Amino acid sequence: MAWVNAIVQGLLTGGLYALFACGLSLLFGVMKVVNLAHGDLATVAGYIGVGIIAVTRVPVLWSIPIVVVLMAVLGYVLQRSLIQAAITRGELTTLIVTFGLSIIIENGLQQFFTANSRGLGVGDSFITSSFSIGSQVVIAWFNLAIFVLAVVVLLALQQFMTRSRYGRLIRAVADDREAAQLSGADYRHVFGIAAAIAFGTVAIAGICDGMITTISPTIGTDTILLFAFASVVIGGLGSLWGTLLGGVVLGVAQAIGAQINPAWEQLAGYLVFLLVLVIRPQGLTSRGAAA
Repeated sequence: MAWVNAIVQGLLTGGLYALFACGLSLLFGVMKVVNLAHGDLATVAGYIGVGIIAVTRVPVLWSIPIVVVLMAVLGYVLQRSLIQAAITRGELTTLIVTFGLSIIIENGLQQFFTANSRGLGVGDSFITSSFSIGSQVVIAWFNLAIFVLAVVVLLALQQFMTRSRYGRLIRAVADDREAAQLSGADYRHVFGIAAAIAFGTVAIAGICDGMITTISPTIGTDTILLFAFASVVIGGLGSLWGTLLGGVVLGVAQAIGAQINPAWEQLAGYLVFLLVLVIRPQGLTSRGAAA
């Protein structure tokens, strides 16, 4: 039963990894941008949540929609200014620009919030409560809720991309930017909408991560970006549902590694990541579109 419990915990952890990764996958699928500041933006969302809760005293769950809206606006503004300027100069420029943005964010957070770790929802009974299946399988309600939330977010994105006007525009621009522009679509605005969605999803992930554990200025680069990138590559670049599969595979691999030896948790996940790169570099789903 201990192994079953490990696999279950890995599955649930995969939901959080999918939330981290879906925005990264969307930006790559639409704009071919690998955002190296993605993890730091999740950290920013967590700190915004801390500030909102401290100022307004709202419950931590109520702060999520506020943070999502703020991050979505930030995503649109950043894309229309900094990221769009980098896109016009080439893919290498976007890597350099987002890397520089990551450094600025990390140092800015250390300057204003110090290097001390902070948590969200500390002492909330929902975050700490759990239920048992059998004698050894223990499932935290909050971890289960995050997995369900990840599925709901991916379903919502899927419906948005296939049924809404802007979703179809995003797909059209991702498939052929020039043809979409000739038909009257403002691809810069479409890119801005995609960036707003990506930033909104990473905001949800940042708040959830801050509720499970603690956040610090360096966690975005040291942990979140690596997990998100591994999930995207394992699942398939540009595939939204592939991020869920990649997150689950990564989470289960880490859980099994930790079950064998606690020191092998991270190693096991990255070994699976390397194995996928060697055997199936296009990812497990091998879909090239953002939807």
